[in-house]
Amino acid sequence: MIGKIISAVVGKKIADRTPGMSEGTGALLGVAAATVMRRMGPLGMLAAAGGTWVVSRAMKKKQAREATRPT
Repeated sequence: MIGKIISAVVGKKIADRTPGMSEGTGALLGVAAATVMRRMGPLGMLAAAGGTWVVSRAMKKKQAREATRPT
């Protein structure tokens, strides 16, 4: 119960920083993410962390390319 409340608060904070996402949507995504992570087990969590790392690197490279591209 406490874990769901904490994940909902974290989801709300993420929604505050994401344009176009309401606080309620962020809270629901936080609770859903906590539930999914609990069911995935240790290997699933490692795979999710690795995938997140790869996606964040790709996004940073794309932003760097767009920043240096002449308009």
